[in-house]
Amino acid sequence: MFLSEVVGTAMLVLLGCGVVANVALARNKGLGGGFLMVNIGWGLAVFAGVIVAYNSGAHLNPAVTLGLVASGASEFGSGVPVNVLSILAYIAAELIGAILGAVLVWLAYKQHFDEEPEPASKLGVFSTGPAIRSYGWNLVTEIIGTFVLVFVVIAFGHNGDAGGLAALGALPVALLVIVIGTSLGGPTGYAINPARDLGPRIAHWFLPIKGKGSSDWAYAWVPVAGPIIGGVLAGWASLALLPVLA
Repeated sequence: MFLSEVVGTAMLVLLGCGVVANVALARNKGLGGGFLMVNIGWGLAVFAGVIVAYNSGAHLNPAVTLGLVASGASEFGSGVPVNVLSILAYIAAELIGAILGAVLVWLAYKQHFDEEPEPASKLGVFSTGPAIRSYGWNLVTEIIGTFVLVFVVIAFGHNGDAGGLAALGALPVALLVIVIGTSLGGPTGYAINPARDLGPRIAHWFLPIKGKGSSDWAYAWVPVAGPIIGGVLAGWASLALLPVLA
């Protein structure tokens, strides 16, 4: 289960941050592809991650893991009991996988990182940042976006497996991520996943990226706290709403 989450999250971040690199870094064939290209790329990155990590339930996201706990799930993936050890193992695997995926993006785009003159563009490949910096409202945006993700995941799994993103199936969850990006992604770049933002930000901090500048740790708490709050709220809301809606 641990390896499944590591590899699945690494695949998610490799392809998701990879599409941002293609759009944002100098001298790329996809340069200037726009936010819609990023939305579609991230959605299909989740598709690939879910396929790879199907056996563990494909959480790929601590907000999903904690949301399932809040919803009263008794097991993860293929029969893994929910307890403190399994929760920490899933979250650790997701963070490690996110760091590995970000390192692979840097290797794939090494020459383009060297050619890119703007430090902000380099950081943007790895981590999210707000269009308008207002920590309180940025937090609200991340809470709402993650609530949608986790609530729909739990709703799909309500009548069957409750493992994680795999409960939806790979294609529906990809479409869900795309619509969250196109609908709610503008203000913050929609991290909706603490590991997806923190892991690559850590990679940005330690990698020898030419002219990289700051890793913007002042903002880093927002895409961690917001998704965790949104995921837990979605889990609690599912306890009250899904039995009625079903």
